[in-house]
Amino acid sequence: MTPVELSRTVLRAVRCAVEGGELSVSVPERAVVTEPGPGGCGDYATTIALQLARPAGQSPLRVAEILRPRLIGADGIRDVVITGPGFLNISLDAQADPVTGLVREIRDRGAEYGHGDALAGQVVALRVPYEVRAEVVADAVVRIVATQGARGTVEHGDPVNLRLVPSPEDPAPLGPDAAQWALLHPAPHDRPRITADHLVQRESNPLFRVRYAHARIRSLSRNAARLGFTAEPGPVRIGTSGDARPDGTARSGPVRAGTDTDAHSDGGTPTCTPTGTRNFRHPDAATPATIPHDLHPLHPLLTPLSDHPRILAAAATHRAPDRLARHLVTVADAVLPLLTCVLPCGEEKPSVAHRARLALAEAAGTVLAGGLSLLGIDAPEHL
Repeated sequence: MTPVELSRTVLRAVRCAVEGGELSVSVPERAVVTEPGPGGCGDYATTIALQLARPAGQSPLRVAEILRPRLIGADGIRDVVITGPGFLNISLDAQADPVTGLVREIRDRGAEYGHGDALAGQVVALRVPYEVRAEVVADAVVRIVATQGARGTVEHGDPVNLRLVPSPEDPAPLGPDAAQWALLHPAPHDRPRITADHLVQRESNPLFRVRYAHARIRSLSRNAARLGFTAEPGPVRIGTSGDARPDGTARSGPVRAGTDTDAHSDGGTPTCTPTGTRNFRHPDAATPATIPHDLHPLHPLLTPLSDHPRILAAAATHRAPDRLARHLVTVADAVLPLLTCVLPCGEEKPSVAHRARLALAEAAGTVLAGGLSLLGIDAPEHL
């Protein structure tokens, strides 16, 4: 069961409660499903009970108690625990692996993953001044609202309905990709920085991290093909079956011979240090990549991948490409630690686990490529 499917299941439970006369509310369009917060448990949590409490005229705890039995009876759900003022913590059946379902959904939908009907049939008419940032943002908004079923139009003149802090100077000298990012990444009320920082290939540059992550994933796919295996969705486990030492450090040993390192000009790959900061290390170096338990590669990656449809809908609804840009940075930062664990090491043979990790990495690459395309930025095969 994917987070999107679970969200639909939650909404069905609400609808059943309404039809059964236990809740008197309008069924919302979506139910937000996230990882459990502090004090929570299970695989996912939802605040739907807190959301419905006021319109239902009941306490959040009572709404949660009404919804709980309907959720427990749904396919794929093993248990539901109520915590705090009314948080519903949901545990999935063992066979309802969230990684496999999510990866399959992304692979099936490809570049259209996250597209929906939040604005179906609407015409989004944008009026902007003759100013470079307004022009770039408007073009991106037209592409983004189309993912939600709307048609965007752009006109110039008053009254302006897309207001932004203008660019302080012409971004063209940065080149097309960096110029787009410099104008789209800041929030509308923030002043864009038109500086060479957007061109620096360093961790401090969010555009570089996003494009590097995509290029590195494409490199891993090529390397996997040379080693004779391809991606196959399945349960992903890191740090088991010999994949890591008991102290959380990955096995030492070089990446298998024949791998290419063209994702970065100096052949570097991101590693995870004990403090959680990334650095660049040559992939053939024997020094192990450290993966602390609090930086488990899957935990921070599944949430932004499953959240992509919601972020895309919000970016369309609020005419805010900056939300999508910041989301891509989150996805890139979450996937980079996983990439050191995808390929076999030393004399190790490719396994089901390697195929599953590659499928998860490629799913992140699909989200990154789709998002960059909507922003009008190239998703590089090599960097």
